[in-house]
This record gives sequence, structure tokens and C-alpha cells, in this order.
Amino acid sequence: MSPLRVATHPGPFHADEVFAYALLRVFLGAELELVRTRDLRLIAQADLAIDVGGEYDACRGRFDHHQRSYQGPLSSAGMVLNWLEHTGKLSGPLAAQLRKDWVEYIDAVDNGRRHASPHVPCISAIIAALAEQAHSPADFDRHFLEAASLCEGVLRGLLAVEHRSQEAKSAVLAAMRDAETKGSRVIVFDRHYKWKRAYFEHGGGHHPSDYVLFPDDEGGWRLLGIPDDTQGLGVKRPLPAEWAGLSDDELSQVVGVTGAMFCHKNRFLAVFSSEAAARDAIDRWGLSRGPIGAASGGSPPVPPIERVLQP
Repeated sequence: MSPLRVATHPGPFHADEVFAYALLRVFLGAELELVRTRDLRLIAQADLAIDVGGEYDACRGRFDHHQRSYQGPLSSAGMVLNWLEHTGKLSGPLAAQLRKDWVEYIDAVDNGRRHASPHVPCISAIIAALAEQAHSPADFDRHFLEAASLCEGVLRGLLAVEHRSQEAKSAVLAAMRDAETKGSRVIVFDRHYKWKRAYFEHGGGHHPSDYVLFPDDEGGWRLLGIPDDTQGLGVKRPLPAEWAGLSDDELSQVVGVTGAMFCHKNRFLAVFSSEAAARDAIDRWGLSRGPIGAASGGSPPVPPIERVLQP
């Protein structure tokens, strides 16, 4: 089968046509041949034209937004994303995520509705920086493909996250139910899942859980504070203040458990050498119950037996 010919303009490039071409490479399911030209005859011969040609007609594979006849908010990236969704090349939920997290921003920057964030790296600024390396038409062609490969890698990573999140859904819901049944504020997984999306999509913000416990890829077990919202700017319940920034023997001595390896100074992550060590620490510090004493970052820890007697 012959590759599909995709036309876009030559010379300096921007995030919208680069991201649009990467979307086609990842989701179209066909081999592509890129032609960078403004020759209307060559554009007419192309199967798809992005950001060039003066025409927006998704049914004919034409995705330009510069002509006066188009007054909408989309750039070529948004046009191509919509087309791929409407033709069933990617799912509605994934298209919505890409639109919200990536493409609406690219569209807005390219159409002048907002400026690329000057002090925060963003896809529009990164693509612009890559384009600055070019000093000839051949340079622009080469760096366009480099930029498209970068975006393709991002998209394939996001696609992998989507697949892993869907895979995790049943396991996350089962673990949430199990924690509720046991009256525990610690959700336990048998392996590392992409758990956050399923957790929050199914009431995690109001679920009576504070931590997740799971094995990592290095043979240890991680106790992770659950974010207090989907933005992840804080945690529902920080780990004990006494653990913060400690590691190895010093941490083990404070926790009272052999095998405590590390606690992040911001108190959202602790690592243990084994599941048994992690569970021992959880029990000793009352982390599976409601926050009291040092477990909520308050007063110094009290002996475990006293924790049981407190209301």
C-alpha cells in the first residue's frame, strides 16, 4: 500500500502543524510521506494538507486555518484532532484529554489568543526553540521532523498512560472497596498501577483513604500520600513530620521499624525494604486509622498502645 502524502508549508514551523503531523503519525494507522511545499499543484495532489492550502474541509483532508473564510478557534492541530476523533481513529475520552491538556493551548497560541508562557517550558516554546536552529530550507525540513518525533514520543507516552489507566481501573476499584470494608485508610495494590485517574473518577476525593501502598520496580515498597485533588498540589494527609527528610538507619530508628529506607522531606512518599516493614510502620504510627497525633503532622508520636486508647 502506498504511503499517504501529507503536505505542509516549508520554512519556519510552529507547534500546531508539528503536533498535527505527530497526531497523524501516531493515530492514523498508515505510513506517511511528508511534502513541505506551498506549490498549490503539489498540495492538491496530497492526500492530506495541514496548515497550508487555504482550505478547511475535513472530508477532503484539508486542515488550514489561515484563510479569511475560516473564523473559528482552531489551528491545524485542533482540526486534525477533531477529524481523528470523528473518524474513530482515537477514542472520545483520549481526544478530550488531548484537547484539554495540549491542543487547546497550541490552538490559542498559534491564533494569537494567548502568548506562550515566557517563564514556563511549554510545547509551543519548545517547538519554536527547535525551529531556531535552522539556517536553510534543508535545515527547516530536518528540524521539523525532529520536532515531530519529539511530539510523537509525547503522544505515544500519553497513549500508554491511557492504556495503563484503563487496565488499572478494575484493580483500583477493588482496592478502594477492600480498604473501605476493612476500615483502613491505606489502599494496597499488588503492583504499581496508574491509579490516580480511576481513583478520582470514582469518588476518590471523598473516599476515606489517605495513602496507597504498592511494590516498586526496585524491590521496595512505597507508601504514597494521596493527592487532595486531581491537580496533586497537596496530599490528604502528610506522612509524620518526624519522618521528613530522613533515610536508612536514622529513619528506621525514628519509625521504630527495621527496613525504613527513605521519606521525602515534603512528606508525601516513604520507601521501605519490604511489605512487612511498611505495614509495621503503618500500624505503629496509626496511619491506617484517622489522623491523630504525629500521623497528621501534629504533636510528637505517642506509643502505639496509647494510640489505640485515644478517641
